[in-house]
Amino acid sequence: MKKEHIPVIVWLCSGCLLIFTMVIVGGITRLTGSGLSMVDWNLFMGAIPPMNHQQWLEAFEQYKQFPEFQQKNYLFSLPEFKNIFFWEYIHRLLGRFIGLVFIIPFICFLIKKTLSKKLILQCSLLLIMGGAQGFIGWWMVKSGLVNNPDVSHFRLAIHLITAFLTFAYTLWLMLSLIYPQKNYSNKKLYNLSLILLIVLIIQIVYGAFVAGLDAGKVYNTWPKMNERWVAEAVYAMSPLWQNFVNGLAGVQFIHRELAYVVLGLIIYIFFRAKSFELIKIQQHAINLLLITVSLQVILGIITLLMGVPIWLGVAHQIGAFLLLGASVFSLFIFKENK
Repeated sequence: MKKEHIPVIVWLCSGCLLIFTMVIVGGITRLTGSGLSMVDWNLFMGAIPPMNHQQWLEAFEQYKQFPEFQQKNYLFSLPEFKNIFFWEYIHRLLGRFIGLVFIIPFICFLIKKTLSKKLILQCSLLLIMGGAQGFIGWWMVKSGLVNNPDVSHFRLAIHLITAFLTFAYTLWLMLSLIYPQKNYSNKKLYNLSLILLIVLIIQIVYGAFVAGLDAGKVYNTWPKMNERWVAEAVYAMSPLWQNFVNGLAGVQFIHRELAYVVLGLIIYIFFRAKSFELIKIQQHAINLLLITVSLQVILGIITLLMGVPIWLGVAHQIGAFLLLGASVFSLFIFKENK
């Protein structure tokens, strides 16, 4: 690790922690049904919340013009509206703060010529990913302001996975600065880690589908779906593929089965690694995978059995975040340094 890169590493680490916080707040926002409480998007003035009773009444009146109030929350009082407004406001405010944390130090690093040309390009891509995330978030919210008082689960999945990928890329850049002269690798374990990462990304997408469709609240039994391994509702829709992108039972079924695939892959990686002489940090990467997947599987089962209470839903999302981080770390550690 080069001394001049320490401020950049701290900056990227701060970005990882803030994205982690953003994902937690986003999960709470979704699970509390708060995401459609702010019905407009204003990049600058939207950072100021209602400051007095009259402004709160005006915000509430705006909310009343849209489907969520008219079809679901028509009995809401002003205090109840304030409760859901709070989480969406914090979510958006945190997004603005993250933008400043990424942009201002980046400009300072450019002025001080701290970054190499390669790192400038990489960090520029990171900024583009972060900026796109804000627009994707509003695009998602808009889907719930037209006819249906729920956001599109497809747009929710895009919003979530771009947040996770932005974190993954930030972590990757940070690791490349912490271990610039890494001289160890393992092609076999790298390829397995890459497969794991791809499957895990698909699993996270399906986790977003489950959240967007509230599919976690059907078939709250394990290991079977009520009395069957494959519930009839899993293949009730026609054509068949519709069940696995729009059907509650079908989406939950895929999320369940992919969990076994992820667990099986990591167990295979764990035992496959025993055939190699690994250095300590490589063994740590393998152990971290096994610990995080075990935690996530346990959280997933408990969350399902308890009908997705808010705190467990958020914990399960945190588990996915940690597992993704462990997968990125494993991929980096086993990658050949070129």
